[in-house]
Amino acid sequence: MRILIQHAQVVSDGVTRRVDIVINGDCIEALLDDAETSRLNGNVFDEVIDAAGCHVFPGVIDTHVHFREPGLTHKATIRSESRAAAYGGVTSFMDMPNTIPQTTTLSALQEKFRIAAGQSHVNYSFFFGVTADNSRLFNELDHTRIPGLKLFMGSSTGNMLVDDEHTLQTIFQRAADAGLVIVAHCEDTAIINRNMAEAQQHDEDPPIGLHQFIRSEEACYNSSLLATTLAETYGTRLHVAHVSTAAELKLFGSSRRITAEAVVPHLLFTCRDYEQLGARIKCNPSVKSPIDRDALRTALNDGRIATIATDHAPHLMSEKQGGCRRAASGMPMVQYSLPAILTLADEGVLSLERVAELMCHHPAALFGIKGRGYIRQGYKADLAIVRHQPFTVTADDVQSLCRWSPLEGRTLAWCVEKTFCNGRLVFDRHRPVPFDEDCRGEELAFSHMTSEEVPVFNP
Repeated sequence: MRILIQHAQVVSDGVTRRVDIVINGDCIEALLDDAETSRLNGNVFDEVIDAAGCHVFPGVIDTHVHFREPGLTHKATIRSESRAAAYGGVTSFMDMPNTIPQTTTLSALQEKFRIAAGQSHVNYSFFFGVTADNSRLFNELDHTRIPGLKLFMGSSTGNMLVDDEHTLQTIFQRAADAGLVIVAHCEDTAIINRNMAEAQQHDEDPPIGLHQFIRSEEACYNSSLLATTLAETYGTRLHVAHVSTAAELKLFGSSRRITAEAVVPHLLFTCRDYEQLGARIKCNPSVKSPIDRDALRTALNDGRIATIATDHAPHLMSEKQGGCRRAASGMPMVQYSLPAILTLADEGVLSLERVAELMCHHPAALFGIKGRGYIRQGYKADLAIVRHQPFTVTADDVQSLCRWSPLEGRTLAWCVEKTFCNGRLVFDRHRPVPFDEDCRGEELAFSHMTSEEVPVFNP
């Protein structure tokens, strides 16, 4: 199909401008001003979309999700969560390896690609999970198909902890030799265990309000410091996932090979929200103080934070019951990430152009995603059309299989009107879009870079 999207404000490449978008097949054929559009014969288009009053962003690339398939499909599937992504203007995702089986073998990785090819509404890829004894496989991985390696340097969901320093040295060296980026979950397990033991002297299942002290600033900083030191020592590309503390931010911004991610929960919530939301906002690393949240928000604008992701990690509400030990950690967020961050833009936290950089441009540049992340001629037509129109999140609207959101009852300032993935409409707020052969995403393609080729993410 050939589609014209006109009268919208297009946000890409650091500017917002009035430009019309021509989609031909799966790509952006042209970007036209009013005069150029007026010279065209309207009959050359199969569809004309009047997007007056809307902004068009590149489709969001969420580089950190847990879609739970295979093995944990009682709480999420690739089909259900990619549908939620489409509802939120997210057109590409990168899934984490702590599934059942874990994505730590070549066969398990291939099985995930097979499932996604038949089930995903949007574009997809998968991280290869690192264990203490599988680094010999790094050179056997197809670097054009995966974004990189996921390393759990702190205990989290899935029991994939690697914290022996000699083993970590081998992993960082072999990742550097293979030219693969490590995305690291950084928390010091010994510190967490010590804090938990102390809290359990008073309560076997400590109340949620103590989660920030059990998974503490010290635990995060010490582990992130070790990771960045190893990356510097071995020349490894490192992206530290879900940075949650002001202290950690001093580790980033001076080296192009070492970058950091902020996730939506740590940008929205603080420890003060535990009183109202309880285990709904329990995640690892923990939501921390208002000072930490505000420091993360500041770092969005000065280059210390390179990307915004979600760490989308759905659980059934029955699994979220209990305190710091029993309640599952993680929350669904992919459907509302773009509206939530655009609401922060309304509050002056960052600009619309910076939203596009952190959620679209930088993920594409950091991981070398080919032909996506920008609204440019010749790029894939992955687009999120949004309107500045408030709406209140309700459980009835939640598309994730778990059917709840920590944002229920919260009013967001922007809504997603339509989502295009590879030139196909995969979500329309005003009418249902059927899932069929023409409404499936594609496998992402990557061009891996040396440390010297990684872009500088300072504004």
